[in-house]
Amino acid sequence: MRQKEDRLKGCVISVHDGDRGQALGDLNRFRQEFYGCLSRRSDGLFELADAVLCTDGPVRTLVGLSLAPEHRRGRGGLYDAINNGRVDLDRLRTVVAGLPLPRAADGRLVLAVDVSPWLRPDGATCPARSFCHTYGRGKDEHRMIPGWPYSVVAALESGRTSWTALLDAVRLLPGADVAAVTTGQIRDVVERLIAAGQWHQGDREILVVLDAGYDAPRIAYLLADLPVRILGRMRSDRVLRRPAPARRSGVAGRPSRHGGEFVFGVPATWGSEHVVTSTDTRLYGLATAQAWNRLHPKLTSRAAWTGHEGPLPIIKGTVIRLRVERLPSGGVNKPVWLWFSGVDTTPAEVDRCWQMFLRRFDIEHTFRLLKQTLGWTRPRLRAPEAADRWTWLMIAVHTQLRLARSLVTDLRRPWERPANPTRLTPARVRRGFRNIRTKTTRPAAAPKPTRPGPGRPAGSKNSFTAQRFDAGRVLATGQAHARPAHHKKGTKPRRTT
Repeated sequence: MRQKEDRLKGCVISVHDGDRGQALGDLNRFRQEFYGCLSRRSDGLFELADAVLCTDGPVRTLVGLSLAPEHRRGRGGLYDAINNGRVDLDRLRTVVAGLPLPRAADGRLVLAVDVSPWLRPDGATCPARSFCHTYGRGKDEHRMIPGWPYSVVAALESGRTSWTALLDAVRLLPGADVAAVTTGQIRDVVERLIAAGQWHQGDREILVVLDAGYDAPRIAYLLADLPVRILGRMRSDRVLRRPAPARRSGVAGRPSRHGGEFVFGVPATWGSEHVVTSTDTRLYGLATAQAWNRLHPKLTSRAAWTGHEGPLPIIKGTVIRLRVERLPSGGVNKPVWLWFSGVDTTPAEVDRCWQMFLRRFDIEHTFRLLKQTLGWTRPRLRAPEAADRWTWLMIAVHTQLRLARSLVTDLRRPWERPANPTRLTPARVRRGFRNIRTKTTRPAAAPKPTRPGPGRPAGSKNSFTAQRFDAGRVLATGQAHARPAHHKKGTKPRRTT
């Protein structure tokens, strides 16, 4: 076995083979670039990220990270770094986009976009909160809880895995147009990927997978100038239109722009499919996909299309109906309706679409890891800017775990099953990251000895009163709903006769 030593910032690195050396080099370069993106309180923020990576067990509290050996500063420096630090997000986004990214089986990039809330129901002094949609414990129970919603973009892998590559995170402001913000976020991510050489002319288009909460046709229309394809889930009560029939000669009047209706819930309106495929799967049994070509929604000059100049566009796409034989959970196997921005799709493309849509749920595993293991939503931060700073620290932590997948040794608990070394979960990789950290570059400087400040005199009361803020809403159209006058505190509705 070949041994190679390379000194980076005074640290000796041992490389056993080419693949391990390449992975270790990528990890070291990212750690050095990440440190360069921290323009204020850089040492404290960098060691805070290392504390998250090396702490045993889930992160329960923010102050508990100050007890980790990797964090050499006190708890005061920890909060000072989060509240007063600064991260060059543009540079960090560029660095993340230039790292090796996972790809689908056909070699294309597949991006998933979803919103995950940082709930702050008791944070009345936190500005810029919105009502976030959450699921309750009961059946079909939905709740709106104040918090900070974040729109996250991640690159998906092929096959069964809980790994994704986080690329971007944007906090949604109250009253924001979700489709417009998502479109701008996807555009920025795709442009950075192209600039980083992740996509070249002649490659397959980048596939963007969305859930039912997004207006997939509108996003596809706004991103028509980019090499992307949009695949989104649609509700089962939607109604689309077929292409307009050819105009017969001698018929007066304005030509029709829309054909007959395609009602998702009425099979009599479906007609014949242009593609039908059947695939035998291990978890879902027989999966049958039906595809109808060149269907489009009938747009109106309302909501998101208010003020659109010129005639409303015809956004054609392929509708895919996926029906599986059974669900692993034993629930009701309702059909799933998908809308793909491509037309004249082949059977192989139809199968690839619904298979990549199922891979979209891998981002849910990433959200669970961020919240339950890495402690993304654990800190009780007041400023939304500090929440953004902590969120990007989580992205940097998750990126380092992804780069260290092939470097760590599985530290299996006695009650756990042995795992394939090439298929370790992010939690198991984090368990062995402390041993890898000793072989990586550590650019953070040692803390300087100092004395704590006098603080508030003993027995005195805090005379500062924090300002309180109301929670706003995140809307699909970008138009804020004004509350009626009788909803204001201290007023009653007037009785009219």
